Amino acid sequence: MAKNETTKQPGWLNKSEMAKSLGISPQAFDKWGVEPIERAGREAFYRVQDVLQNRLDHAARKQQLDAAGTEGIDPMIEYKLMQERLRLTAAQAYGQEQKNQVNDKILVPVPFATFALSKIAAQIGSKLEIVGKTVSRRHPDIDPRILETLEREIALARNIAAQFGDDLPGFLDEYLATMDS
Repeated sequence: MAKNETTKQPGWLNKSEMAKSLGISPQAFDKWGVEPIERAGREAFYRVQDVLQNRLDHAARKQQLDAAGTEGIDPMIEYKLMQERLRLTAAQAYGQEQKNQVNDKILVPVPFATFALSKIAAQIGSKLEIVGKTVSRRHPDIDPRILETLEREIALARNIAAQFGDDLPGFLDEYLATMDS
């Protein structure tokens, strides 16, 4: 009965010797997936040349994956990012200048102007409401037709004052339109 026995050749290392020479554990060496050159029973033999080729192939695959992953990235991304940062910085500087002008009372925000002018218009309207009664009390001999005409005109002025706050955005649009031309 002739047995086909494999004998260890010079340059062949078993798994534990190869892992030890590489400075890794046998389990880590198993994960590399290196094919043995020969098996003798439970023992597998490896050549350094095969391990080296395995690692070179692995590095080449990894490099191809990295190159394929960056294909979809815009090569001008750094330039575009710098442009956006510049735009953001300019917008922040403009915003700060506006805030400084408001603090220096050179610039008035439109919402504040609308609020303030609406309050003033409301005060004017409430004052106009009592003008007719004040005139009739101070001048009891005034003709009732004149007083009625006066009250009618005052009511019209009061209505204009009451609508003033609602009309302000339109006035602003009209003003900005004249500034563009």
